[in-house]
Amino acid sequence: MSESQLLLDRVYHWEKTTPNQLYMTQPFGGDRIEEYSWKRTVDEARRMASYLKSLDLPAGSRIGILSKNCAHFIMSDIAIWMAGHVSVALYPTLAAETVRYCLEHADAKLLFVGKLDGWNEMKEGVPEGMPCVSYPLSPPNDFPTWETLIKAHEPLAESPSRTLEEMAIIVYTSGSTGQPKGVVHSFGTIGVTADNFVRLFNVTGSDRLISYLPLAHVFERAAIECLSVFSGAQVFFADSLDTFVQDIQRARPTMFQSVPRLWLKFQLGVFSKMPPKKLDLFLKIPILNNIVRKKVLTGLGLQDTRLAISGSAPIPPELIGWYRSLGLELLEGYGMSENFCYSHMARPGRVRPGYVGEPDPGCEVRISEAGEILVKSPANMLGYYMDEERTKESFTEDGFLKTGDRGEEDELKRLKITGRVKELFKTSKGKYVAPAPIENLINTDNHVEVSCVSGSGQPAAYASIMLAPDVKAKLGDPAQKAAIAKELEALLDSVNSRIENFEEMQFFVVVKDDWQIENGFLTPTMKIKRNVIEETYEPKLEGWYKSKQRVIFEQ
Repeated sequence: MSESQLLLDRVYHWEKTTPNQLYMTQPFGGDRIEEYSWKRTVDEARRMASYLKSLDLPAGSRIGILSKNCAHFIMSDIAIWMAGHVSVALYPTLAAETVRYCLEHADAKLLFVGKLDGWNEMKEGVPEGMPCVSYPLSPPNDFPTWETLIKAHEPLAESPSRTLEEMAIIVYTSGSTGQPKGVVHSFGTIGVTADNFVRLFNVTGSDRLISYLPLAHVFERAAIECLSVFSGAQVFFADSLDTFVQDIQRARPTMFQSVPRLWLKFQLGVFSKMPPKKLDLFLKIPILNNIVRKKVLTGLGLQDTRLAISGSAPIPPELIGWYRSLGLELLEGYGMSENFCYSHMARPGRVRPGYVGEPDPGCEVRISEAGEILVKSPANMLGYYMDEERTKESFTEDGFLKTGDRGEEDELKRLKITGRVKELFKTSKGKYVAPAPIENLINTDNHVEVSCVSGSGQPAAYASIMLAPDVKAKLGDPAQKAAIAKELEALLDSVNSRIENFEEMQFFVVVKDDWQIENGFLTPTMKIKRNVIEETYEPKLEGWYKSKQRVIFEQ
């Protein structure tokens, strides 16, 4: 990648060549929609950069962003980079103590406070005396506002560039366990993913994207922010969970990225309106096939989608097949915060369900003797911030990132993830069980929202299951509850028949809790926090195993 392909240089390119082209569409609640051309976007970023420069902070100071996705998040990044500083984005669902840890660990000099639901709890984590700037969508506060500051400062006249080697962002990992780690990326490493993605999939300014997964995560940062800056594609933002259907219908994205849990939720939403058997029947009738496909995809807002991507966690092969039956080819990708999601991506026409795709251009891959996937990517991080020891432990001596994932490759170098190295657990019979592939089998059933397979030190594995909302709503009726138990028992038999004898589960337990990001059961990208789930239900394990029931409803 050349110097001319750096993010800031692309921003200046669009400012100069397509100033009036629409870049971002931001809902402000109700019927209010704000549109940001490239001219308006860069003008506001230049004014905010002038404000940041006026503070006389040391070059390369870390500037925090605590906000849900919005246009001002991206404008803040641009302003921070123009002013010569480093962006540190925090998840908008963090607890106050984690907010404090990240800001203090990064030695942040200022914090942008934006669109947040839990600000009253989170603000206790902002170090006393830290300067803050308030976005238009932020909760009530006494901070200087974005609008006031950009009106008070002239746009930065120069167009400063940054080198490939300079630090651009610190990403604090969502982490399913332990304290977040600060992953350091340069302008070179964050540009690689978008630059190559544009080339691989011919992304242009006519493409439309919708941003709703956390921009603090590298998946969304790469697939929305960096990709749009490189390609000139238009970005629409989701207003809220309640308005998501309306937001996606407004965007009609030509490219849509999601995580497996949401792809499953979309499927369950379709099934709630049309039972699976009826839908399958209609899709097999030639006259109705195209009509039904179009109706389903239009209902999801994906009727114009030419590129559909799933990432962040393994997706069940059956789900890829289901979307393919609708005419939507899901391309699974694989990557980490530590390589800015630049590792593997499926190619159109070469998708193999159960495999996450082929190595991205310039990536070298090998499987260690222990089965761990090792990747040398041009987007590999500079290291963990202020943690040389952990950085050294994360790489082999010849520069391959230790992913912590186990995997295997086929003849086309397509990669299959077989679990996490550290997620393997041993039953009391001395056999190791990899939970992720078993969970994938369970999660394809339309009764199940998400599952967690456990059983370390126990005579056999078991699975905790959170039911899909429409199924859970039926539990109050004894007859329907009995029918659900029977169907789950059949699912248990079906899954056990497809795995090794030593992996077979003794029972399913249907939990009462809703596993959500907000209550700590899920990461911000909706992956299960295995340790939290196992610790929550550990006191009940002995009774569950003694009960000898095959389907248990948590009391």
